[in-house]
Amino acid sequence: MSGAAPLHVVAGVIRDARGRVLLAQRAPGKHLAGLWEFPGGKSDAGEAAVDALARELHEELGLVVESARPLIRVPHAYPQQAIVLDVWQVSAWSGQPVAREGQRLAWVEADALMRLPMPAADRPVIDALRLPWRCLVTPAVAPAAEAELLAGIERACRRGIGMVRLRQPDWPLPALAAMARRALATCRDHDTLLLLDGDARLAAILGLDGAHLAASALAALPTSFASSGHWLGVDCHDAQQLAAAVAAGARFATLSPVFAAAASGVGGALGWERCEELIAAVPIPVYVAGGLEGDDLDAAQMVGAQGIAASRGLW
Repeated sequence: MSGAAPLHVVAGVIRDARGRVLLAQRAPGKHLAGLWEFPGGKSDAGEAAVDALARELHEELGLVVESARPLIRVPHAYPQQAIVLDVWQVSAWSGQPVAREGQRLAWVEADALMRLPMPAADRPVIDALRLPWRCLVTPAVAPAAEAELLAGIERACRRGIGMVRLRQPDWPLPALAAMARRALATCRDHDTLLLLDGDARLAAILGLDGAHLAASALAALPTSFASSGHWLGVDCHDAQQLAAAVAAGARFATLSPVFAAAASGVGGALGWERCEELIAAVPIPVYVAGGLEGDDLDAAQMVGAQGIAASRGLW
C-alpha cells in the first residue's frame, strides 16, 4: 500500500443548539470498528470536498448542508491505507440526523471528546475545535511597563482573542513569573488560553495552559510536558521544523513569516501558496504569522491554517 495515493475522506463537525458535537460509531466488520468518528466518508474522483461532504452527510444522516467552512486537513497513514481526513465545520444545516446506515449516533459534549475511543486521524480535529482563531503574541516591553502590558492583555481578552502568548524574553525570571500569574488571572476570567513563550518548565510550575517554543528548543523539552495535557506550540519556518514539532508531540505549530516585512533572519517570506503546501503536510493545527493583521484571518483559513498569530496586528 506504500505506493498508493492517499484516500481522500471528508468529515463534518455538526453541533446542536447546546454546542454538542454529533459523532457516529463505526459499524462491526469495518476498519476501526467500534471507534467514534466525525461523520462523513470517501470523496469520489474529481469531486470537490464541500460537495462530497454534502453528499455523504445526506446519504449517512439525511442532513442538508447549507453552509460549511474548512477546519483542518489531517494526513495520516494507517497500516491498511494512507488517508487525508478533510474536516469541515458545518455552520448551517437542516433536517434531523437519522442513522441511515444503521450506525450508532451520539451527541457529545465538546469537553468529553478527548475521553472517547476515536481513530488516530480524528484526534487532531479535537484540538482544532478547541483552539481559537486568533493568538496574540505580546509585544516586547520593559518590566517597568508591566501595568501597560497587563491592560493590553485584558483588552485583547475582552475583544474575544482566545489565546495569548506571553513573550518577554529579556525579563528577569522573577518579574516574568509575577507577570504570568497576573496575566493568568485575567485570562481565566475570559476563558482565554495563556501560554508562556520559551520556558515549558516555568509554564508548568505556574499552572499556565501551555508553552510555545522555538523548534531549536525541542531537544531540551521535559519529556512529560507534551503528554501532560498542556498545550505545546512550536515556532516553525520550514518543513523540517514542522516535522520536528509533530515528532515532539506538539499540539499545534506557528508557521512564519508569511510576508517579507517580517522575514528578517529566517530565510525570506513564505507567501500564502507555500504556507498552504507546508500546512497540508502536517497532522496538527497550524497558525500563520509574520506581518499579519486581523483582516488576514480569512486568507489564512483559506490556505488551511487554524488562524493567525500576531503581535502588533492584534495588539
